[in-house]
Amino acid sequence: MTTPENIQRYIAAGLPCEHLAVSGDGQHFEAVIVSAQFAGKRPIQRHQMVYAVLGDRMREEIHALSMSTLTPEEWAARGAR
Repeated sequence: MTTPENIQRYIAAGLPCEHLAVSGDGQHFEAVIVSAQFAGKRPIQRHQMVYAVLGDRMREEIHALSMSTLTPEEWAARGAR
Protein backbone atom coordinates (compact mmCIF):
# COMPACT_ATOMS: atom_id res chain seq x y z
CA MET A 1 0.00 0.00 0.00
CA THR A 2 1.26 3.43 -0.90
CA THR A 3 1.75 5.82 2.00
CA PRO A 4 2.24 9.58 2.13
CA GLU A 5 5.80 8.91 3.30
CA ASN A 6 6.51 6.80 0.20
CA ILE A 7 5.19 9.49 -2.13
CA GLN A 8 7.22 12.11 -0.28
CA ARG A 9 10.39 10.01 -0.75
CA TYR A 10 9.65 9.47 -4.45
CA ILE A 11 9.21 13.20 -5.08
CA ALA A 12 12.22 14.21 -2.98
CA ALA A 13 14.42 11.72 -4.85
CA GLY A 14 13.64 13.31 -8.21
CA LEU A 15 12.99 16.97 -7.51
CA PRO A 16 14.97 19.34 -5.27
CA CYS A 17 12.44 20.76 -2.80
CA GLU A 18 12.70 23.53 -0.24
CA HIS A 19 9.52 22.22 1.38
CA LEU A 20 7.60 19.01 0.77
CA ALA A 21 4.61 17.70 2.68
CA VAL A 22 2.36 14.83 1.62
CA SER A 23 -0.77 13.65 3.41
CA GLY A 24 -3.43 11.14 2.51
CA ASP A 25 -5.44 8.07 3.37
CA GLY A 26 -3.89 5.46 1.08
CA GLN A 27 -6.22 6.28 -1.83
CA HIS A 28 -6.28 10.07 -2.07
CA PHE A 29 -3.20 12.17 -1.44
CA GLU A 30 -2.41 15.88 -1.16
CA ALA A 31 1.04 17.36 -1.63
CA VAL A 32 2.52 20.79 -1.04
CA ILE A 33 5.69 21.00 -3.09
CA VAL A 34 7.98 24.02 -2.99
CA SER A 35 10.83 24.03 -5.48
CA ALA A 36 12.96 26.63 -7.22
CA GLN A 37 12.63 24.37 -10.29
CA PHE A 38 9.05 25.67 -10.68
CA ALA A 39 10.19 29.25 -11.37
CA GLY A 40 8.85 30.53 -14.68
CA LYS A 41 6.60 27.50 -15.17
CA ARG A 42 2.82 27.49 -15.50
CA PRO A 43 0.87 25.31 -13.02
CA ILE A 44 0.31 22.55 -15.60
CA GLN A 45 4.05 22.44 -16.34
CA ARG A 46 4.80 22.17 -12.62
CA HIS A 47 2.38 19.27 -12.26
CA GLN A 48 3.91 17.59 -15.30
CA MET A 49 7.32 17.83 -13.63
CA VAL A 50 5.99 16.04 -10.57
CA TYR A 51 4.20 13.42 -12.70
CA ALA A 52 7.49 12.80 -14.55
CA VAL A 53 9.26 12.18 -11.24
CA LEU A 54 6.54 9.78 -10.12
CA GLY A 55 6.48 8.01 -13.49
CA ASP A 56 4.51 4.76 -13.65
CA ARG A 57 3.62 5.06 -9.96
CA MET A 58 0.89 7.52 -11.01
CA ARG A 59 -0.86 4.73 -12.89
CA GLU A 60 0.02 1.78 -10.68
CA GLU A 61 0.19 3.01 -7.08
CA ILE A 62 -1.18 6.53 -6.77
CA HIS A 63 -4.83 6.88 -7.71
CA ALA A 64 -5.43 10.52 -6.79
CA LEU A 65 -2.87 13.22 -6.05
CA SER A 66 -3.85 16.85 -5.48
CA MET A 67 -0.86 19.18 -5.66
CA SER A 68 -0.01 22.69 -4.66
CA THR A 69 3.22 23.51 -6.52
CA LEU A 70 4.95 26.70 -5.49
CA THR A 71 8.24 28.50 -5.89
CA PRO A 72 10.07 29.48 -2.67
CA GLU A 73 8.97 33.09 -3.27
CA GLU A 74 5.32 32.11 -3.64
CA TRP A 75 5.60 29.97 -0.51
CA ALA A 76 7.12 32.86 1.46
CA ALA A 77 4.41 35.24 0.20
CA ARG A 78 1.84 32.94 1.78
CA GLY A 79 3.61 33.39 5.09
CA ALA A 80 4.69 29.77 5.24
CA ARG A 81 8.01 28.57 6.54
